[in-house]
Amino acid sequence: MDYRAYIDAILSHIGAIIGFGLAFVLIARLMREKRRPSNTFAWLLVIVLIPYIGVPLYLLFGGRKIARLTRNKESLTLISDTNAEATVSVSPFGLITRGNRSDFLHTGKQAFNTLVEQIQQAKESIDIATFILSHDASGRRIVRELSEKSRQGVEVRLLLDAVGSFGKKTFYMLELEKAGGRIERFMPVLPIWSWGRANLRNHRKIACFDSERAIIGGRNIGRDYMGPTASQKRWKDFGALIEGPAVMQLAAIFEADWKFACSKNYQPREPKILDPVQSMDTGEIEIMASGPDTNGDPLYEKILSAIHEADEEIVLVTPYYLPDEVLQRSLIVKARTGKRVRLIVPRKSNHPVTDLARHHYLRELHEAGVEVLLFDEGMMHGKGMLADRKVAMTGSANIDLRSLFVNYEVAAFFYSPSDVAEVSSWIQMLASKSITFDESYNRKSSLVREVAEDLSRLLTPLL
Repeated sequence: MDYRAYIDAILSHIGAIIGFGLAFVLIARLMREKRRPSNTFAWLLVIVLIPYIGVPLYLLFGGRKIARLTRNKESLTLISDTNAEATVSVSPFGLITRGNRSDFLHTGKQAFNTLVEQIQQAKESIDIATFILSHDASGRRIVRELSEKSRQGVEVRLLLDAVGSFGKKTFYMLELEKAGGRIERFMPVLPIWSWGRANLRNHRKIACFDSERAIIGGRNIGRDYMGPTASQKRWKDFGALIEGPAVMQLAAIFEADWKFACSKNYQPREPKILDPVQSMDTGEIEIMASGPDTNGDPLYEKILSAIHEADEEIVLVTPYYLPDEVLQRSLIVKARTGKRVRLIVPRKSNHPVTDLARHHYLRELHEAGVEVLLFDEGMMHGKGMLADRKVAMTGSANIDLRSLFVNYEVAAFFYSPSDVAEVSSWIQMLASKSITFDESYNRKSSLVREVAEDLSRLLTPLL
């Protein structure tokens, strides 16, 4: 018997043997996890049909709230305000405070100039968490401003997501560390045995100044999102500068994320208790975090609650719309009961695959009577919600499975009439520059496109 030929035959198939062996193990693990049927089916499809791709993808992105990777991050607890005048109530989802003042940031120029102004005015501390810090003129300017404040003795802490800002700790960022500022990465994916972390991203955008003022919204730091001058090419986005007791909650969220990212190098900071600010309005705001460090899926549950409780109108704004079945059905039922339901998304986003995958959901909403609007003046990256013109929301989360169930996210819900009116005005601006879904998709789709849409929808849980 030719043992060498026998060994060569085994070695030639060793990759397939290992691949299918791993696939079998991962399928067994997948079936034990408490996932939605659509999510389970999507992973099964990829692992079984293309194991060479499906197995590495699952190892990278398959986990949801992976206990092994998140057990060192304490469950997030928002600060329970000791100022009776500021506290309104503890809701099932977050803490509502009164006595806040909000300045909404409608444009990228306004957002950039406000960020620079707040950095320059800071006297004690600057804490910034962002998913993306771009290596462009806008990103470099912000780092220069942070470096200058650090040289002046202000404590500067910059928290970057390790995937969103992967490989971007270049020389201009080292300037900040040389000036005394600190930069940390959230959930590094290198070395290779850390790859399982790739699925758990910190998508929160928070900037706190002296623990007294904070910026929240959907903008990352880069020219696509903000800049010192107006630009027609810039993505449309939204955010708010908040002053008052609600900032304590945003500061607490940043502090918990920073502690986790620092690991053993964490130096605690005593939280500030903030009094209500003097304002013509009560400024009621509910800050809400969502992600593996929270109990349940509070942001998703809050959105569902708002949809169900709306008596007249519900409006959702998102750059990417890939919902689960419950959220999709909730909007459809609300529209069929005669309530006004509107969804605003970009006509073309920066992710063509998600645009293909969303088509089925948009068509289904349109046929049920939902007013689906496609923003037609470039990329719309803003996130928002309006319910009966009584509650408004903005933050970092998209209406997709990743933001609602996997990522670390943050949102602010506004209850005061003046704040709700501001968010409503922004939504009306988007609507005025949109076309209806029917106008955009009245042409007959090709067979190739229909197949691509169906395949993309099957893989929606993986996007």
